[in-house]
Amino acid sequence: MVRRIVTGERNGKSVVVSDGPVANTHDYAAVPGFQTTLAWATTDAEPTLPFDGRDPVVGIESVMPAPHGTRVIVVQFPPDSVMATPGFDGAAAGAEYAQYLPGLAETFDPDGSGFHRTPTVDYDVILSGELWLELDDGELRHLKAGDIVIQNGTRHAWRNRTETPAVMLSVLIAAR
Repeated sequence: MVRRIVTGERNGKSVVVSDGPVANTHDYAAVPGFQTTLAWATTDAEPTLPFDGRDPVVGIESVMPAPHGTRVIVVQFPPDSVMATPGFDGAAAGAEYAQYLPGLAETFDPDGSGFHRTPTVDYDVILSGELWLELDDGELRHLKAGDIVIQNGTRHAWRNRTETPAVMLSVLIAAR
């Protein structure tokens, strides 16, 4: 569970507005070990301060930010072996992605390869475990906790070739 602490102002002083688990966390039944948490969003070219206290991810219609918007998402990737099991149901997984990741789910190639391209600049930080970044030219980059990937709207896929989950935080920034 991702803990989120949000600050704001009250009577000219900085205060903690909220401190607790993010409600927008989803565990995927069709992909055991896959979990997404949409932790924050901005929708305007310039956020208004002081913060008004409303949770910006409540009622959000798309994981993909609109022009000038951002999203912060934490993703736990299960080992790739989960998707290779004989009983894996790709259609059920796709339905859950569409339900919990609207806007992002539509950017994935329909062949189930995991490749996708988003119209965003992404700051991806590996928090724990290991992932492999695969690019469409076949290049693979091994990533460990603390590594940062800057995605510039390129087609890519994430691979977890280990037998333990990996966790990544991503900041998606809408781009032209």
